[in-house]
Amino acid sequence: MKKINLPQAAKLTCPNPVTVVCTQKPDGSTNFATVSWWTYLSFNPGMIAYAMAKTSYSGEMVRENKKVIVTIPGAEIADAVKGCGSTTGRNTDKAEKFNIELADVEGSSIKIPAHSRVAFQCCLKEYHEVGDHYLYICEVEQVYGDEEKEALFAWNGYSQLRPAK
Repeated sequence: MKKINLPQAAKLTCPNPVTVVCTQKPDGSTNFATVSWWTYLSFNPGMIAYAMAKTSYSGEMVRENKKVIVTIPGAEIADAVKGCGSTTGRNTDKAEKFNIELADVEGSSIKIPAHSRVAFQCCLKEYHEVGDHYLYICEVEQVYGDEEKEALFAWNGYSQLRPAK
């Protein structure tokens, strides 16, 4: 073995599951952020965690509203998911820009991409500074799923999004 850096290690540990973090903007619309660093923390009580850059507008909305829906997007919207990861929602309607069909989630004003395999409806429990990111720890309130959808995974150090086949 030879010494490598973290970005090189990320390529070697692919695929990684991709998520779309859905938050509510002040005008009531939904913002989407693409994230590849998430994990289950506990099944009882249900908890998940994900990391986002400190500068993330979606992170700002989660800290402010304490509500978030973390989705596992379906393969049908791979290009839109990639676009969401490279555009800020601070002054962009990503659903409109990337032609993302929206779906309602019972008991939430936050919408999700209609082509989602799993949706974790959560409330923010706490967050912690971890270098250039924040780690968001969330309590899961409800989980929804669609086994017919193929989940997206990040490949080649997050440069490609596609199902794990």
